Amino acid sequence: MTTVWGPVSRWGDYRRRQRRVLEQSNHIDPEAIPAEGDLPPVPAGPLDPGTAALLRYGSAGQPLNRHSPFYIGFFGATGALLAVGLWTGLARLATTITILLVAFFLALALDPVVEKLSERWLPRPVAVTAVFGGLLLVLAAIASLVLPTVVVQGSALAARTPEYVGDLLDARWVRELDRHYDVIDRLQTELVSKLTDQSFVEGLLGGLLGAGRAVLSGTFQVLTVLVLTLYLLVSMPRVKTAAYALVPMSRRPRVVALSEEIMRRVGAYAGGQVLIATLNAVLSYVMLSIVGVPYPAVLAVTVGLLGLIPMVGATLGAAIVTLVAFFDEPQKALVVVVYYVVYQQVENYVIAPRVMQQTVSVPGTVTVVAALAGGALLGVLGALLAIPVAAGLLLLYEEVLVPRQREA
Repeated sequence: MTTVWGPVSRWGDYRRRQRRVLEQSNHIDPEAIPAEGDLPPVPAGPLDPGTAALLRYGSAGQPLNRHSPFYIGFFGATGALLAVGLWTGLARLATTITILLVAFFLALALDPVVEKLSERWLPRPVAVTAVFGGLLLVLAAIASLVLPTVVVQGSALAARTPEYVGDLLDARWVRELDRHYDVIDRLQTELVSKLTDQSFVEGLLGGLLGAGRAVLSGTFQVLTVLVLTLYLLVSMPRVKTAAYALVPMSRRPRVVALSEEIMRRVGAYAGGQVLIATLNAVLSYVMLSIVGVPYPAVLAVTVGLLGLIPMVGATLGAAIVTLVAFFDEPQKALVVVVYYVVYQQVENYVIAPRVMQQTVSVPGTVTVVAALAGGALLGVLGALLAIPVAAGLLLLYEEVLVPRQREA
């Protein structure tokens, strides 16, 4: 019986104790109110601050009772509202945080080059100007070489799209499918009904306007990333010093050593990934030009951009190139498949280990999990940042957590 009614009796004691505390907090003690004769006499000369405050505002009363349910509820609700407001603010700042992460990632990739130049013969501002100017020149050269070809070949690809569709519809397996299930007539009927639907047309036009706004927004974000990268490169030593100043002095040397190593390896990973993707794009352009696959510049740029995505980017780019080559000529698609199978083996076992030998070695399982988690959180950007972040966490695991567990 004691076991059953124990919690009930404890709850009753708690409620009675809370009522007593509430009554005491609401009770006014007449003796605590000073009478007029109890106030200190007013001196003739100047008053000190304590006496002046007592005469003006009276003596301080009892402090707030922190065990009062009103006190607990008020401050609990205030904390919940602050948490909701902070979460809402972070959600609205998602684009800004993403831009800042990209700029910081690029700054870490360029900072080793700046450090090497500044250690040899150039002051850091001059080294930053040289590196950032070189980056802009490379981007301008790529744009001047690639964009005209991409525009011309992209227009040609769009012009030949009906021909590709006609070749697809003339395929034997499509005709067999249409003969049994009347697929083509159903598709034509559905397409005509959609084109005559006013809501669908309005939605399509709205989507085109949205695409135009997205292009303008993307251009503005790229320029913002470049400007932030420049500022971060210039102020990187000051940013590091300000961050390290928040660490206690007893732990600062260890934190500085680990942070510098993490940032060095993250920068090396970013530079290595860009180098591998660039090599893949250049070799793909050469192969496509030799084989005679149409639109080699467009496809090479696509392969290079997708190659920045870890794990699946190179395979996805190879699949797109193979699909275009198959529509042009199946024999060319076979050559493309053989090339990419051989190239990816060379890249995985020869090129990537040599380029990435200065970075943290991340196990395959951790790589897969990190890429999936980063992609789920931030999309393609998250997949790009996931592996260097996992590499940094793995370094902390090996250098901090494991030695501490050994000493325990």
